[in-house]
Amino acid sequence: MRAARANAAVAVAVAPHATLGPIDDVSDDAWLSLAERAAEPNGYYLPEWLSAVSASARDRVGANALCAWDTSASRPRLSALMPAISLWRAYHLPLPALVSADPYGTLSTPLIDRDDPVAAVDALLTEARNNGMRALLLRDMTVEGPVADAIRAALAARGLAPQIIQSHRRACLDATRDAEELLRDALGPKKLKELRRQRNRLAEMGEVMFTISRTPDEVGRMLDTFLVLESSGWKAKRGTALIQHSGDTAFIRRAAVELATLGQCEIVTLMAGTTPVAAAVVLRHQDRAFYFKLGVDERFAKFSPGVQLTLDLTRYLCADPDIATVDSTAIPGHPMIDPIWRGRLAIGDMLIPLRRNDPVFALIRAGIALRRAVREPARHLIRTLRHFKEKRQ
Repeated sequence: MRAARANAAVAVAVAPHATLGPIDDVSDDAWLSLAERAAEPNGYYLPEWLSAVSASARDRVGANALCAWDTSASRPRLSALMPAISLWRAYHLPLPALVSADPYGTLSTPLIDRDDPVAAVDALLTEARNNGMRALLLRDMTVEGPVADAIRAALAARGLAPQIIQSHRRACLDATRDAEELLRDALGPKKLKELRRQRNRLAEMGEVMFTISRTPDEVGRMLDTFLVLESSGWKAKRGTALIQHSGDTAFIRRAAVELATLGQCEIVTLMAGTTPVAAAVVLRHQDRAFYFKLGVDERFAKFSPGVQLTLDLTRYLCADPDIATVDSTAIPGHPMIDPIWRGRLAIGDMLIPLRRNDPVFALIRAGIALRRAVREPARHLIRTLRHFKEKRQ
């Protein structure tokens, strides 16, 4: 558990109004209280997860937190939190703006107090401006929903409006539906019959079982299995497997176990007898789950182990009354998850001005646009080609 939790009361007493500084300077009690009151869930912005990312994850170390505090009550409470890095670090642009920090999961919706989200956003904008910023760039946030609505309302009161730089829709699961009906609607009887045939073939090697690791000890043990599976195929060839970088390995070991202590991280595994053929890390926050990463044993690729695990995960989460939605956190058009989870979340990059008629904001906007025009198409093409070369597991 984060060291700051043991000293949470001291941290609040010493610096209740700190607005921009290292992530670990934010008291866990204040952060967790805000997470419970958040207008939208984000499992990647929970303190245990993000502190582990900031401590060791590759290219993500040393993020700050932009905070707003509600001081109207006798004891100040955190009302908004945006993990942040400088525009220079994000885009090599020497201009005064903050960019949402990458939490090793493609969701950067800030934590905003649902009790008064517009006031919380307004306070966050004020603190950004007080710290000399001229813009905020929220990458990979939900551009439809209560947080986006609160941002638009707070800006409108200032005579401003956000700009959506890019947006897309990615797969999500409506976990309030009956799983079997949902899968029939998504895949159709012919595809489901083929998957049952593959599962029966897999069962010839041993009973096929879907297991769930929940406790810190269980998660810690099964994490080793997940890391081996994730590094057994194309991710290792690309150098993106978590186990291939000591900092990434340290991050996921710390984050998964700490969140399991709070009931917010599970590892689901598909076994064929005593052999694990697929495993995935799943986070939870409020009524939403997050499908973080999947690893499969590619020796069993002809049996579609990743799809088989996802079908079992769908049934498991649809049967859970605490979960309403599951975010795939996948790229749009992902060949494995898109045909199964037919719901869609609108995700995009939102650029937020902090002053009216600001020439510096115009420079920031132009600089980001130029960088994207030069680099993003090539990077997007490479990412897309790599993803579509993946086997349809």
